[in-house]
Amino acid sequence: MARTPRLFVISGPSGAGKGTLVSLVRERHHDLDLTVSATTRKPREGEIDGVSYHFISEEEFTRRVEAGEFLEWAHVHGHRYGTLKSEVDERMARGHSVILEIDIQGGMNVRKVYPDAVLLFIIPPSAEELERRLRGRGSEREEDIALRLENAKREMAMKDSYDTIIINDSLDVAVGALEAAIDHYETSGGPEEHVSD
Repeated sequence: MARTPRLFVISGPSGAGKGTLVSLVRERHHDLDLTVSATTRKPREGEIDGVSYHFISEEEFTRRVEAGEFLEWAHVHGHRYGTLKSEVDERMARGHSVILEIDIQGGMNVRKVYPDAVLLFIIPPSAEELERRLRGRGSEREEDIALRLENAKREMAMKDSYDTIIINDSLDVAVGALEAAIDHYETSGGPEEHVSD
């Protein structure tokens, strides 16, 4: 069956396991591309411009925002990060689907620019499990955990704005559900009435 390259947006609260799911699915689907984000922060040791990030100045970032070159962008820890539209367009022109792991605000912005984008929301099985995962990292301060849990409540309230909801309870089941959703949208193109369980 013919496949149509699609733009997939993955969102969900911190601790839902978005990054792990995306990594595992991309190991099996080599034509599923990630974009290289632009940032105003300085490169860290070992980072390569154009591979790790596009490292640009504040002035250049502002110019590109004003020129409408960004699909979405945000302030994060004192620096700006964003996805350039050209990054998405180049990959899709080569026949590859693109996956963006971004926050809900970014997801809503993407939908405005690319109405055909597919928005996939990853959720934990419960608020209690989310808290357990955040505490299990061992790297979060108590106030950071409280903030992430508060943010998670607001983010979960937006889940119905997304096309498909995937519950990340069992990692194998969630990976299968994400693969199935990607396959469905690439082959049939239409919305999928699906919540994984």
